[in-house]
Amino acid sequence: MFSFDELTERRNTNSYKWDIRDNELPMWVADMDFKTAPAIIDFLKHKVDEGIYGYQIIPDAWYLAYQSWWKSRHHLEIERDSLIFCTGVVPAISTAVRKLTTPAEKVIVLTPVYNIFFNSIYNNGRIVVECPLKYIDHHYEIDFADFEAKLSDPQVTLLIFCNPHNPVGKIWDRETLARVGELCDKYHVTVISDEIHCDLTDPGVEYVPYASASEICKQQSVTCIAPTKAFNIAGLQTAAVMVPNPVLRHKMWRALNTDEVAEPNVFAMGAAIAAFTKGAEWLDELRQYIYDNKQVVQEFVERELHDLKLIPSQATYLLWFDCSAWSNDSVALCDQIRKKTGLYLSEGREYGQNGASFFRMNIACPRARVLEGLKRLKRALDEI
Repeated sequence: MFSFDELTERRNTNSYKWDIRDNELPMWVADMDFKTAPAIIDFLKHKVDEGIYGYQIIPDAWYLAYQSWWKSRHHLEIERDSLIFCTGVVPAISTAVRKLTTPAEKVIVLTPVYNIFFNSIYNNGRIVVECPLKYIDHHYEIDFADFEAKLSDPQVTLLIFCNPHNPVGKIWDRETLARVGELCDKYHVTVISDEIHCDLTDPGVEYVPYASASEICKQQSVTCIAPTKAFNIAGLQTAAVMVPNPVLRHKMWRALNTDEVAEPNVFAMGAAIAAFTKGAEWLDELRQYIYDNKQVVQEFVERELHDLKLIPSQATYLLWFDCSAWSNDSVALCDQIRKKTGLYLSEGREYGQNGASFFRMNIACPRARVLEGLKRLKRALDEI
């Protein structure tokens, strides 16, 4: 019903992703090359036609949209009072770091992980503690012995958790989430759960919200959610935090307002409402298309690039590759690939020290573009 094969033109549109040289193909930053759901476009057109773009209040429909979506799609009952509007997941995480920790305290991240977590920690004068995931047979798990040892440091006061996990594409199961919660509770560590990719699971696959794993998880956590990744509307600056614990919620509410990231622009709320109330069919077709892209990549790698290992993924449109057969310095490798062919990938070292022999590829684009990227990748690796 919806077309995802359209080769949209994004050059010369002030696109962060596409601000590149003419011969280059960007498959790096988490930004899709698909037009968003028609329901969102229709809302935006209607809003533009109104011609007045003043200050906005948050309507009941916004709360109901989040509540209904998470109940029907993710089996989580969200209380209205636990939702707070914010302009983005990253601003919310940075605000949480500032409010819930003090300078020189330590924040744990499970690496390899979304690189902006590091920015939110370092830029606020806190210390990053990397807890490397165990990498066994091209599969990632939490090293709970190492995790607990690091949690036991009294200077560790916060965990920034990624669920589903970017860049490895892993969906954490309920048992794992509950165990994380128990350990964090034992050592009085608050959890920020970034769940922005939760709606981008493979068809038929569901994620488990961190707050649903146990009562402990629910009471100790701030969950960051948004329609922006799934519906490709990051530029509209719309998100929410869900904080069931009233004491923790008050801290976040005060912090988000103090940082001035709790007031919506004129398009932010309506776009989210349109996504969550009218975008389900579009999203399900998108998920299938991305899944089919994953199969195309896997078949190509198995056929043409035997020594390149694609890490199995159940979520996100970001694929994680083990390129250790070519190099343990993916910074240099990705630079070579880009210079030789124009293919622009994300080097793995920026996701943590244990990402040095990996790279990340964004396949949320028309299939013709995916195939072109794979051809460029093969050409570069064959030459190297």
